[in-house]
Amino acid sequence: MTNIIDWSHSCLPDDCLLTIHQKLQNRDDRDAFGLTCKRWLHIQNIARTQLVFDFSYNPRRQQEYPQYIQQLLIRFPYLSKLSLSGCTDLPDSALKPLVVSCSSLRYLSLYCCVNITDAGLGLISTGCHNLETLNLYRCNITDAGLQSIARSSYILKNVNLSYCLNITDHGLNALCSGCPKLHSLIINSCKGIVGTGLKGSPPTLTYLEAENCMLSSEGVHEAVSGPGLEYLNLSHPASLSRHGDGLGNIGLGYARRLRFLNLRMCRHMSDESASAIAKGCPMLEEWNLALCHGIRLPGWLAIGSNCNRLRVLHVNRCKNLCNQGLNALRDGCDRLEVLYIHGSKVTNTGLEIFKMYRFNVVLKREDCVGMSISPCVAKLFL
Repeated sequence: MTNIIDWSHSCLPDDCLLTIHQKLQNRDDRDAFGLTCKRWLHIQNIARTQLVFDFSYNPRRQQEYPQYIQQLLIRFPYLSKLSLSGCTDLPDSALKPLVVSCSSLRYLSLYCCVNITDAGLGLISTGCHNLETLNLYRCNITDAGLQSIARSSYILKNVNLSYCLNITDHGLNALCSGCPKLHSLIINSCKGIVGTGLKGSPPTLTYLEAENCMLSSEGVHEAVSGPGLEYLNLSHPASLSRHGDGLGNIGLGYARRLRFLNLRMCRHMSDESASAIAKGCPMLEEWNLALCHGIRLPGWLAIGSNCNRLRVLHVNRCKNLCNQGLNALRDGCDRLEVLYIHGSKVTNTGLEIFKMYRFNVVLKREDCVGMSISPCVAKLFL
């Protein structure tokens, strides 16, 4: 007669069982481990570090998700990564388990969780003190929610606030002042922000995206006030075209470590601003100037003379780039490797002369619409 072993009373301590579970590489093996007995299921639950809900456009699935999230958060108390992306019906109350569990959580994505409000952020700030990455894309939050996060998330490094339409510079300043390790900040299409809230940004802030924002000239100045900034995206500004060109503030000397600059669709950018940036940002490696119609020959001359480290330049559909402007880039920009160019006043003869003198430069006709220039930190928020 075969003896049946009761594994629930195994003499192996929990830490040994946990080590065994961690050695299992195959998902089927891990599932079989948890099905052995309740004790081993408990070991499997505490060993789980990630819980990711797939983004779904199915309304039925979106309605079902919130029913199970609370139970799952209680079941898996040691998660380090939690993604609830696309749970559009998720209420604040579903995050209550975060207060007593998930203290080890380092990554939290509430992407398109449009029903999450300041109350939900209050629950997060109470229980998740080790957060490093927080994605609040399209959440219905205000400055009060950002203030609660800033008071508790001392080690927060990466924050996405895109399309959070109810936040202002007051809340942004609370975040920048209260998170001394902030590394990446995305505030795309935050219409209530003019940029003054970026004053006092920590020196660790390296990556800043403010596409389609209402930044003022003073806001642009504050955006580059942090000494560690290496990537800046101010493309498609929603206000500078009406309030004047304040982009020259980028070149005032604060952004001397800036390596990647995206100014796509800054249509009213002037020669003076282009010249100031070219002279004040000596470390620039990639610069997107697509659809910057205001730059004329003096601007191209300044870029060619001063951007000695530039490797990639985007000049697609710059209406006032002519053969003389291209010659200025040809005679300067010694390290240029890739030039995105089409839709300008440059003739075919001008292009052929450029290729003859700078045969090592790759000419591309593609336009980076909807694409980020390097480096891309979007993977931090997936």
